[in-house]
Amino acid sequence: MQIDKNRNSVLRQLAALQKMSLSELQNKWRDLYGAEAPQFKKAFLEKRLAYRIQELFYGGLPETAERHLAELAENDPLARMCRKEQSSRRYLSKGKLLPGTRLIREWNGNRYEVTAKEKGFVYDGRDFRSLSAIATAITGTKWNGKAFFGLRDNI
Repeated sequence: MQIDKNRNSVLRQLAALQKMSLSELQNKWRDLYGAEAPQFKKAFLEKRLAYRIQELFYGGLPETAERHLAELAENDPLARMCRKEQSSRRYLSKGKLLPGTRLIREWNGNRYEVTAKEKGFVYDGRDFRSLSAIATAITGTKWNGKAFFGLRDNI
C-alpha cells in the first residue's frame, strides 16, 4: 500500500510540473538539482524535472550501465556527430562561447571548423582574436563573424 501512495505522489508531482510557471520550475530545479536552472525554455525544464523526480523515486541507472552507454556512444559516429552539433551551441551567460566550443560552417562547398579558446579562437592551426577575422580569412571579404557562423541571434 505504501508503494502505491509513493507512486501516486510521483504522479502528482509530474502533473504539477505542467501547471508551474517558468520561475516555479526554476525553483523546483534548485530544490532537486541543488544548482541554478539553465536558461532554457519551460518545456525543457519540465522534461528534465520529470526525469529527475522519477530518478529520485525509482533510482537512476547503475554505474555499470552508465559506463557501458558512454563506451557505446564514444564509438558511435552518430553520437559523436550529435555531440559536435551540441557543442556549437554552448554559451556562457555573458554571451560568450565556452572555451572548447567548436563552430562548424560549410561555405562554398568547403567545411570550416573553429574552436573557441578562453580568449580568441583557433582556425586552421592559427590563433585569431575574433570570429570576424576568421570569416574574412575564409571568404576574402569583410563579414560579421557571428553572422557568418550563425550566432548573431544567439549571443
